[in-house]
Amino acid sequence: MRGLLSFYRGLYTLSNRQARRKAGIVGSRCGLCGTPSTSKPQPGFGLLFDIDGVLVRGRLPIPAAKKAFEKLVDSQGQFVVPVVFVTNAGNCLRQTKADQLSHILGVPITQDQVIMSHSPLRMFKKFHDKCVLVSGQGPVLEIAKNLGFKNVMSIDMLRESYPLLDMVDHNRRPKLPVRFCNPVQKLDVIYHIQKHMLISLLSFQSNPIVTLSKVEAVILFGEPVRWETNLQLIIDILLTNGNLSSVHQTQKMPHLPLLACNMDLMWMAEAHSPRFGHGTFLVCLENIYKKITGKDLKYEALMGKPSELTYHFAEYLIRSQAMQRQWKLPVTSLYAIGDNLMTDIYGANLYNRYLEERAARKNPKAVAKMVAATGSTAAVPREEEMDSLWESELALPSATSCKSVLVCTGVYNPKAEVPSDANRCIKETVFHGHRDFRFDPALVEPGHIVQDVLEAVDLIFEQEKFVPQ
Repeated sequence: MRGLLSFYRGLYTLSNRQARRKAGIVGSRCGLCGTPSTSKPQPGFGLLFDIDGVLVRGRLPIPAAKKAFEKLVDSQGQFVVPVVFVTNAGNCLRQTKADQLSHILGVPITQDQVIMSHSPLRMFKKFHDKCVLVSGQGPVLEIAKNLGFKNVMSIDMLRESYPLLDMVDHNRRPKLPVRFCNPVQKLDVIYHIQKHMLISLLSFQSNPIVTLSKVEAVILFGEPVRWETNLQLIIDILLTNGNLSSVHQTQKMPHLPLLACNMDLMWMAEAHSPRFGHGTFLVCLENIYKKITGKDLKYEALMGKPSELTYHFAEYLIRSQAMQRQWKLPVTSLYAIGDNLMTDIYGANLYNRYLEERAARKNPKAVAKMVAATGSTAAVPREEEMDSLWESELALPSATSCKSVLVCTGVYNPKAEVPSDANRCIKETVFHGHRDFRFDPALVEPGHIVQDVLEAVDLIFEQEKFVPQ
């Protein structure tokens, strides 16, 4: 994990210049550069924007988005407050997403303002030298190598090396070209081909067409195109401990390390209703694994919203922007604007809870109250237990709150029916979060609900009494 700070600082100058050129903004300064002005108000807050359902729907920009960002930059194209885009998308590089946003919003966006669901994988350096299998779509090999992984294998590479493993689509099964003289000969040949395939199945597996390294970990970037292929080969890898020349070992535990990015069950595109997201793919994988083995699938790490790690990473980038602009006020408040209760709102509220608990540990009165309530100091976590490795890498947060703002232009539907039976478990009716995240009704309760992102920006400026010049 060491070296992230210098890495991100080193990217600022180059990426700012590139983003400015690609955005086509007139003015002499980029969005994050410049010296402080005593006449301009300095913000003590930062904004975290979701993208899908907040700024765009599919490839179509939401009209309110451009108007909102006109209020967030000055006449020189510089941001008047620190801004980070936090998306659970994982099918492209950060620079690619920054370029797309610059084009859509008409303001210069750098890759240092973008967090993809896979961005925190930079910190998992213990896997960077291992042979990893990656699943998803888009330039997955390039993404993995950009994150620091040196020995990467795709699902397609695996499938080409072991052609008899992907059997759901009959049209993709291996074929042997044969010319038949008559129907009797045709039936005889088919019989012998089937017999040969059955006898040769194990030899095909033990002697792959292309020799590949043994897989040591699996990384799931996002939903793939061919779910049946990815599900089959990932299960094969997990049940053979990365060695596809062997048979399934359903009782072998633990399985290979599994790291997953993006837990969105659904997301909002151009359609009227939400579409399946990577969280739906994970549900399929988890249930297939459990059905076969009788055991729960285990994750080494889950990244993307609502993970606290993602928000801590975002807060670090907000602080870095404030330092670049030489704003003197510490960033004490974060506002997370999103359209999904189960990821955006849950994640923001979870991080806010973390910030509150961290502040409480530093408050002697709060600690004393906790001790009085429990009757023991053992219930009070020690500082060193809470300040984990990733906290040390990104530096401890300066923010004391993370407030959630829900917009109605995406997944959230303000007109949805509320269950009439109050005795029904709320978890069964509203919780679409990942299996490994505990449900808490308070965490899916937004701090504010507004119509769109423009109203969100207006509300936040009013809350902070901030008047940009």
